[in-house]
Amino acid sequence: MTRDRYISKYIGLAHDVPETRFTPKIVCKTFIETKKRGNRVSLNIDKNYYTFPKKQRIMSVNATISDNPLLKGYGLPTFTDIIPAQVVPAFNQLLASLDEELATLEANVKPTWSSLVEPRDRLTERLNWSWGVVNHLMGVKNSPELREAYEAVQPIVVQFFNKLGQSQPIYNAFKALRVSEAWSTLDSAQQRIVEAAIRDAELSGVGLLGEARERFNAIQTEMAELATKFSNHILDATKAFSLTLTNKDEIDGLPPSLISLAAQAARAGGEENSTPENGPWRITLDSPSYGPFVQHSTRRDLRSQLYKAFITRASSGELDNNPLIDRILELRQELAELLDFKNYAELSLATKMAENVQAVESLLEELRHASYDAAVRELEELKAFATSKKAPEANNLQQWDISFWAERQQEEKFAFTVEELRPYFPLPQVLDGLFGLVKRLFGVSVTPADGQSPVWHEDVRYFQIADETGHPIAYFYLDPYSRPAEKRGGAWMDVCINRGKVTTNGVTSTRLPVAYLVCNQTPPIDGKPSLMTFYEVETLFHEFGHGLQHMLTKVDYTEAAGINNVEWDAVELPSQFMENWCYDRPTLMGMAKHYETGEPLPEHYYQKLRAAKNYMSGSAMLRQIHFSLLDLELHYRYVPGGSETPKDVRDRIAKMTTVLPPLPEDNFLCVFFHIFGGGYAAGYYSYKWAEVLSADAFAAFEEAGLEDEEAIKSIGRMYRDTVLALGGSKHPREVFKSFRGREPITTPLLKHNGLVAA
Repeated sequence: MTRDRYISKYIGLAHDVPETRFTPKIVCKTFIETKKRGNRVSLNIDKNYYTFPKKQRIMSVNATISDNPLLKGYGLPTFTDIIPAQVVPAFNQLLASLDEELATLEANVKPTWSSLVEPRDRLTERLNWSWGVVNHLMGVKNSPELREAYEAVQPIVVQFFNKLGQSQPIYNAFKALRVSEAWSTLDSAQQRIVEAAIRDAELSGVGLLGEARERFNAIQTEMAELATKFSNHILDATKAFSLTLTNKDEIDGLPPSLISLAAQAARAGGEENSTPENGPWRITLDSPSYGPFVQHSTRRDLRSQLYKAFITRASSGELDNNPLIDRILELRQELAELLDFKNYAELSLATKMAENVQAVESLLEELRHASYDAAVRELEELKAFATSKKAPEANNLQQWDISFWAERQQEEKFAFTVEELRPYFPLPQVLDGLFGLVKRLFGVSVTPADGQSPVWHEDVRYFQIADETGHPIAYFYLDPYSRPAEKRGGAWMDVCINRGKVTTNGVTSTRLPVAYLVCNQTPPIDGKPSLMTFYEVETLFHEFGHGLQHMLTKVDYTEAAGINNVEWDAVELPSQFMENWCYDRPTLMGMAKHYETGEPLPEHYYQKLRAAKNYMSGSAMLRQIHFSLLDLELHYRYVPGGSETPKDVRDRIAKMTTVLPPLPEDNFLCVFFHIFGGGYAAGYYSYKWAEVLSADAFAAFEEAGLEDEEAIKSIGRMYRDTVLALGGSKHPREVFKSFRGREPITTPLLKHNGLVAA
């Protein structure tokens, strides 16, 4: 596991996977003393004071599991029993206990697997479990009370993490193990775990002394706090804005699904008599509301108003993230220099597949070159289309016009609308199709297990995965719907329980993995099931791909099981691989059935969907290149406090990565959660790096023939036994070669995007 992954877990992030898909190994220190100061309490931990409101300090020192479910430390969380008031007392007790365990381990550690790695893993298991539960709830059931409790314990957790990472006895034991005779007896997974532990200790400042170590630890604590604040600002700014429409002309062009959603949002906001027919209608910046509005509203003035609200979120007032960005970049540069790196990008790449920044820039430039001219053509074609429709804005298309006219052009070019397809993708039917696909490819069965585990919201489902013999091998929660009042936007997979060997009363068994799968799709409206857009279908497949790598692992060492110890720029391989199957005929036609009649998706719709797959693909790829290069530039060449601001950097990068420059007021960086709130700092390129791998992996099935069922089954089992099963036990390049038989190439990705001839 990399340091980025540890830190991302502390700050409770998670967007589309990586950032909080990882469970950190942390250890804690005891509270040495407390000081009362007015209505606040300070804790002295290794001479570092952390001050919290007294009301957070519910000192239940002798709490038991029955008193506090966060102390359970194993198995499925009892979400129905967890409340924010339990967080601080649970961690007070847990961290004190684990600190004693760490001291014992350091005093008795020996350079052997059983005396070093196993006790260290046992040491962190309870904290991983408890902290993971709190992080998860921060993402799906956020509240002022939970935030307050989280912010109270987060500095202590980070401080304890630093103590573990900087443990000289443990670090020395790992190094001794690597050069001992016992080294040759360890398998590849064990050796990878040991090598990662040594590397991570060095990146955790184990070699720093005195003031340098104190400064390193202070930076880590401050960065974690800033990242949490950054994330909360986005959530608050997103839900703070709404646009209430009262006249029929203001909803002109909007599809019935959005009108119903807007009426439902208005009722939730206090307009008890709101109806889809008569309003009022409430439009928000939440994806299921914002996205369809800018795509379909004929009111250009309202599109402009909503778009500008969207791009200026968290950029002013109390929720302004600009000062946080400046400070985060400054701290990252200082942290890198403390560890003898020239910049944070070099520090970040120390734990990734890419050898250096030049290798990343080379890939991004290859993809930029392939997509830029295509994006220019696409914009010119869009302008010509708007002109043909006698649109007044045709010669001056603005950002709030692009989605609208792109949707109109796509509808005319391919003779269907996104809304026409919604009735064919009710969530239950999509799940049936997804589960049918994984059985076809990997031989595993997914069945409902609702009621076998407490859940945090009534809409959450629980499922079991079984192997060919019917034996359970994994479980997962599915939280599918948008809840803007308490749930972070985006979609992600996170770890609930890792696979691993556990021994109880002398009996060793395999602990089965459990995943959280979280989406933000359109909720059920007016008695109808959740009718999904095709994009939402792709998103569900994407997150399930992450889940499969976590759940189908065959590695029994937790530190290398599933997504653990997988280099960050390879971790998107299984997720992006699954998206390709949304266009596979048996998969698509098997799940696309009308929610009322059961009628399968008509053939002409399937053909049109396939034909539209690469519509404006040059623009889509260039957008990702823009984000990737911006992230890299901010962490590689940008000088904090210099003549350029982060926004200046964005505008400069935009000159070669956008064909419609950002508006002056565009403050996208203030909501760039991935790099300022998540684990993607100097790593956003990972999406494209891994997409090269995923496209090449899917090409193996295409080359065999997607209609050849026996070949698909054979290759699917090989994919399961390599990419999904091996997890972090081998380097991703070795894993890929074991599946594909060669190094990855970029040609399949360019073909899949229609940027080179198939």
